Amino acid sequence: MPAMKTFLVRTFGCQMNKHDSERVSGMLLSAGLTLVEEPADADAVIFMTCCVRENADVRLLGQVASLKSIKAARPGQLIAVGGCIGQRDGAALLDELRHVDVVFGTHNIARLPALLDSAREARRPVAETLNAGDGSTFDLPLEREHPWHAWVPITVGCDNFCSYCIVPHVRGRERSRAFEEIVSECERLVTDGVVSVTLLGQNVNSYGRDLYGQPRFAEVLRAVASTGLGRVSFATSHPKDLSDATIAAMAETSQVARYLHLPVQSGSDQVLAAMNRRYTKEHYLGLVERLYTAIPGIALSTDIIVGYPGETDADFAETMEVVARARFDQAFTFIFSPRAETPAASLPDTVPREVAQERFDALVDAVQRSVVSKNAALLGSVQDVLFEGVSKRDETMLAGRTSGNKVVHVALPEGADESEFAGRFFRVHIDEAQTWFLGGYIVSGA
Repeated sequence: MPAMKTFLVRTFGCQMNKHDSERVSGMLLSAGLTLVEEPADADAVIFMTCCVRENADVRLLGQVASLKSIKAARPGQLIAVGGCIGQRDGAALLDELRHVDVVFGTHNIARLPALLDSAREARRPVAETLNAGDGSTFDLPLEREHPWHAWVPITVGCDNFCSYCIVPHVRGRERSRAFEEIVSECERLVTDGVVSVTLLGQNVNSYGRDLYGQPRFAEVLRAVASTGLGRVSFATSHPKDLSDATIAAMAETSQVARYLHLPVQSGSDQVLAAMNRRYTKEHYLGLVERLYTAIPGIALSTDIIVGYPGETDADFAETMEVVARARFDQAFTFIFSPRAETPAASLPDTVPREVAQERFDALVDAVQRSVVSKNAALLGSVQDVLFEGVSKRDETMLAGRTSGNKVVHVALPEGADESEFAGRFFRVHIDEAQTWFLGGYIVSGA
């Protein structure tokens, strides 16, 4: 079969998957392949997958199935499935998706080029997933989506074992990078022209506990911010480990984004205990109030699951109270979907679908009211915006984000090119507030 010359990567799921995809692109580019945008032009199509929600499985199956006709017209095209679904299902995917050629997991990303070569030369599918390993991709080549932004993993894996979550089973136990290694990487990124980084981990708040005996995330924030970066963001935070030291580091370090993703999942203590979340509703709301006091104007987002087995009307009412009191700027809302290998998958007393849907709809309405209120409060303010380029929906509009992670649209000046703005900070006066974005005009460079 002819040698591979082109490839395409499609990514599902979290920021860690996006980082893994950048490593996959880096490896294949280093091997001499060219990145293309359409499956019909690719000798290899790689799917980096997520299995946290059932919808991700459905999307993968649909997209892989859509390649059947393309593959038939392009002899020798290889399809690879990696990431969390690859890790979870392994060789079984080859039986379910007959035109997939390679399956690999979260612990052996570095093996992808060799696995593609093996499938091509042997003309038969191959599957390789490891049950353990450091899971890291830190030393692999990397092709960033934007030259001015970088994902910087500080931990991989998770030790929390929430009863509904498959992440510890597919990503492994939590492992922290050395403090000095993280800071050195950020220093190199600044030298390369990066102005914004996002620190990644399934639970960044517990960073360092495995290496140093206690968390050192607050120290990481301060040290990374001192490297010369313009903005430092991070995801994700677990409420049980959010410390006063971290809140203080956020408040006292101007480069740290005025935004925090703090998943609550439920407002009911009964449901939280069943989820093995290890905090209470009042503990969570206490964190929220401390955040608003220490960092006025901070934007908060969250994750919420409705319809968890055993959830009652009273439990859901507690969740709605949290939404009202926390005043979220964004919420990722889900109807519970059981994940194989997790304790919640076999729980009795499931919530009828129609009841879960009714609760979900009420939750979405409440969140949207909160978002509208928070956005309206920014009218007339001046925000530091990091522009990303032109809007994907309207090339006459620039798109960027505030320190609070709010999307901002500004008209591209006549005769200007987006390259003059992408990756740069500008001060923007906000004169429009919609549900999912703000509008305004540039006042000056930040």
